[in-house]
Amino acid sequence: MGGGTVVCVTGGSGYLGSWLVRKLLGRGCVVHATLRSLADEKKTGLLRALPGAAERLRLFEADMYDADTFEPAIAGCHFVFLVATPLTHDPTSTKYKNTTEAAVDAARIILRQCALSGTVKRVIHTASVTAASPLKEDGSGYKDFADESNWTPLNLSCEFSNAYLDDYVRSKTLSEKELLSYSSSSSSKEDDRTRALEVVTLTCGLVGGDSIQTYLWGNIAAILAPLTGQAVNHNALLFLQALLGSVPLVHVEDVCQAHVFCMEQESMTGRFLCAAGYPNMRDIVDHFAAKQPRPQDTADSSDRRRGQDSAQHQQAGGLGVQIQVWSGGDAGLQRRVRQEAGRALDACYACMRSIGIQRL
Repeated sequence: MGGGTVVCVTGGSGYLGSWLVRKLLGRGCVVHATLRSLADEKKTGLLRALPGAAERLRLFEADMYDADTFEPAIAGCHFVFLVATPLTHDPTSTKYKNTTEAAVDAARIILRQCALSGTVKRVIHTASVTAASPLKEDGSGYKDFADESNWTPLNLSCEFSNAYLDDYVRSKTLSEKELLSYSSSSSSKEDDRTRALEVVTLTCGLVGGDSIQTYLWGNIAAILAPLTGQAVNHNALLFLQALLGSVPLVHVEDVCQAHVFCMEQESMTGRFLCAAGYPNMRDIVDHFAAKQPRPQDTADSSDRRRGQDSAQHQQAGGLGVQIQVWSGGDAGLQRRVRQEAGRALDACYACMRSIGIQRL
């Protein structure tokens, strides 16, 4: 599948979105990519410079806070990749009180547009593993395994959380539920012009790897936090560990391939976990400590680093729990999962070095 296939990628200028656009162009697809502003030449220039973009890339302006704007980008497409998500609330909005309301309504509107398009066969949504916490609803601990049946209990408060993280988890959880609740049979009763749609959600772990951009995205910065010592990002990792019982990781290339796989199947629906490894905080801290040599420190910086490392190892040591994904007890698969987690960590480090970010 490729030549002649027309796809839409929402959030096309983001970290994952831009990688996915490049992947799809490389397979010969015609790509409709959406951005919030076509006036942002830094973002549009990056996409237009991709191989195949001159012939097969069209850029559209669209915003999750005004989801009707996605209709022109969806028109004529066979597959729609919902990558965009509102990360911060638009304070000028008079329609929505928060990002959750905006994300859920956008999901509903975009599904309707896809059904009315007459061409869209499947919607593939980039969901988040933060919506699939194995925490028990009564707060008594974790379930034995992480799998697609888990939904994050939104009634629980989680250690290391803050308002931003709470909003993100709620938004991703409820918008994914909205997408999966779609029923083509019920929609067709509302309007005979609609067509049946297949909906797939890929519940992705923390995405890491290389970048085609000249700065570190927040997800990579979070993965590197035990190495850089950045407190806000380190707290985000601790939050994931507390919410999920591990820090699920996946390489950006694998995520893109998973999206393409979902497109290429003759028929596919449902929810699927997408993570290559499930390390805990101690695993990540120890990986960087063992794999990557430390630059030469001055006496003052060495003292500062020792203090940071001590605090981080104490935190990691208190979070040694590790919830496993269901694997049927396959030891070979478990070894491969550990190797793939290390691959994602090493790729993030290489990205940091290539961009020129240094340890604190």
